[in-house]
Amino acid sequence: MRTIVVTGGATGIGRATAERFRADGDDVVITGRRADVLDKTAGELGARGVVCDATDPAQVERLLGELPDRVDVLVNNAGGNTDFGRPDGGLAQLKANWLANLEANLISAVLTTTALGPRLTAAVVHLGSIAGGRGPGSYGASKAALALWNADVAAELGPQGVTSNVVAPGFTADTEFFQGRLTGERRQTLLQATLTKREGQVGDIAATIHFLASPSARHLTGQVLHVNGGALVTR
Repeated sequence: MRTIVVTGGATGIGRATAERFRADGDDVVITGRRADVLDKTAGELGARGVVCDATDPAQVERLLGELPDRVDVLVNNAGGNTDFGRPDGGLAQLKANWLANLEANLISAVLTTTALGPRLTAAVVHLGSIAGGRGPGSYGASKAALALWNADVAAELGPQGVTSNVVAPGFTADTEFFQGRLTGERRQTLLQATLTKREGQVGDIAATIHFLASPSARHLTGQVLHVNGGALVTR
């Protein structure tokens, strides 16, 4: 039985990922900021929930005390887009919006990975985004930075037998990403941008993360795997 840590594991892709590892009988720890949502998901999945804001160094330090000395897999799923539309507050608000996305999507992964790095035995998987390959704005920039930093993690952890990769979803249904702002028209635009003409599902992303943490992916590291139905074609 392995120990798996999934940040932001109470909903959406994080929950689906935790559920996939629990199906293997793994010991799964999910983290998040909302205690009520976290406790509910943990109870339903048979996982363990630990309240932790991954952008807060003190809370990440406390998380270490809740974890065993050996952690096989870390999934840095916590994050999201905190900046929708143009700010109304001028340059000060613009700066705050950019820093918020960098904290949510990059710094959270940096803190958690650095803290757990010495305990890891198999893999770390970061949740990127199609936006990291084509923008826009602070969200795309934060995910692009995550992908670049991933190469450093792969080089640092590789000698201890730990792989590091990014899974970058495109439009994925049943998540909180759009925070209720997704219109029917926008949904159709995102759907038509795929080559498969289907919406991504949280299970698609969870399955890719599960593969990257498996023995079959031991020689796969330092990469960004796009799971977007062909909406962004890479070479």
